[in-house]
Amino acid sequence: MTETCPHAPAYPFGPVSRLDLHPRYLELARTEPVTRVHMPYGGEAWLLTGYEEIKQFLADPRFSSYAATAPDTSRVTPLPLRPGNLLTMDPPDHSRIRKIVAHAFVPSRVARLTDRMREVVAAEIDDMVAAGPSADLVERLAIPLPVRMIAELFGIPYEERFAFRKYSDVFVATSAHTQEEIDEARDGLEDYLKSLIELRRREPQEDLVSVLIEAVDGERLSDMEAVRTGIGILMAGHETSLSMISNVCFLLLQQRELYEELCAHPERIDAAIEEMLRIIPLRSVGSFPRRATEDVEIGGVLIKAGDTVIFQRAAGDRDERVFDDPETIRFDRGRNPHLGFGHGMHYCLGSALARSELRVVLEGLTDRLPTLRLAVPAEDVPWKPGLIARAPEALRVEW
Repeated sequence: MTETCPHAPAYPFGPVSRLDLHPRYLELARTEPVTRVHMPYGGEAWLLTGYEEIKQFLADPRFSSYAATAPDTSRVTPLPLRPGNLLTMDPPDHSRIRKIVAHAFVPSRVARLTDRMREVVAAEIDDMVAAGPSADLVERLAIPLPVRMIAELFGIPYEERFAFRKYSDVFVATSAHTQEEIDEARDGLEDYLKSLIELRRREPQEDLVSVLIEAVDGERLSDMEAVRTGIGILMAGHETSLSMISNVCFLLLQQRELYEELCAHPERIDAAIEEMLRIIPLRSVGSFPRRATEDVEIGGVLIKAGDTVIFQRAAGDRDERVFDDPETIRFDRGRNPHLGFGHGMHYCLGSALARSELRVVLEGLTDRLPTLRLAVPAEDVPWKPGLIARAPEALRVEW
């Protein structure tokens, strides 16, 4: 039984506002980087906010992702994640499945997809310009690019995207949807992946689904592992990416001198992407939880076996012990060891693909639309409420 702390503050600390990071996170990073909090579901957990503490946690196999699928896990979502996908696996299962799906993200495949990205972005910007001089950048660019890329990775015709898109926001809800709605979305995605696997058995292609089927037939993967692994990649590959593209565009246009800097110096785009990955708090709340399998000390604090741990990555990436002038966005930051794609065994498999998507978007916009600006005041931009990932619901721009 996990001990309780009578003074543990309620978590989250307050409402999510655009890309603002609640000041309590940075205060804790300075004074108490390992602290107890009371979660909305399942009781108490440890919250990590310091860079070194987070990095140690992510690299330590004594913190189990699988154990955190138990119903009594402290969490911010109405339901824990279901077991059987990469996010909820520990070694040796995690290592086995990661090795199988890594084939989909080899450099040669990412390079081919990058060429395709440039075609997609050029076509979308052409359509924007033709219909302009204003547009919703989320609908016109942030959604089409990653959805097309993940559809092509899975061998799904783009016109069938609504078969999985309709479940996306519900799947990653914290408070925007009920437990029943989230369960229905998870079931819907599982049914969709099962039907896609059945179709691909009849009509094999050179895509990720066929890779999963080959692993099942070779008894390296169970049927349910194939389904849930596919769902994990499908969601991370488009929902996270479209959120990040939207956030990057919002931040660059909110602080428009940053956008102007990239227009004048396109050679800084790669550095700008790394800085955006560092500074943007993509998650509205702490990470997916893990549970200690034995007593572990982090930052001088004893975390006992069975305890739940979450972390706020964005706080660690603003840790003044690691980053000079961490609150300032700097494209000339020489050393930037951010944790935007994680660390350790769960480091993001699709990081190269995500970086390429951001790079192609920024290259296309700064080259074609140097006068791009927000069409409404930044405070009037609508945001998706109650989801794990922050993102503008719409981003009206003009040029």
